[in-house]
Amino acid sequence: MTGSLQRPLCVCFSGHRPERLPGNGDFSDLGFRHLLSILYLEIEDSINAGYTVFYTGMARGIDMWAAKIVLEKRIHHPEIKLVCVIPYKTQNESLTGADKWDYSYITDLADEVICLSDKYHPDCMRKRNMYMVDHSDKLIAVMGNPRSGTGMTVNLAKKKGIAARVINLNSLKPLL
Repeated sequence: MTGSLQRPLCVCFSGHRPERLPGNGDFSDLGFRHLLSILYLEIEDSINAGYTVFYTGMARGIDMWAAKIVLEKRIHHPEIKLVCVIPYKTQNESLTGADKWDYSYITDLADEVICLSDKYHPDCMRKRNMYMVDHSDKLIAVMGNPRSGTGMTVNLAKKKGIAARVINLNSLKPLL
């Protein structure tokens, strides 16, 4: 008798770029480090709840930071997988410095890299977000502005009926 194969539980990430985060994404900013701690705990909670596949859209900011946390967690949880969903082939060409290094580091260590388009087109980011939501059971989002790509992704997840854990930047209490 053979057991049925169960589809793994999957999580995707969405969030703002560094400029729209506490301290502009500067690691020396206490508020930003607090935000990353919350993101870290959300990922840890997801792993503990049985989620094993994590999708990142590889945008600067939350996407790449979440991916790096997943890679770190994979050291103690070898069952988890990281999937990079790249909206277009040359997404990384405009990156510089640490962002460019992080992008290469993450894609090199990812379990899978999916590229959705050869070239940039105005709808490619939305299609990337749709792909990730369509393949996920849960969304972890970091959002301050609901009228953003992240806000659209949260709405898409809600319409699809998948769990959405939104870390609301507007309700984070400043740390003294």
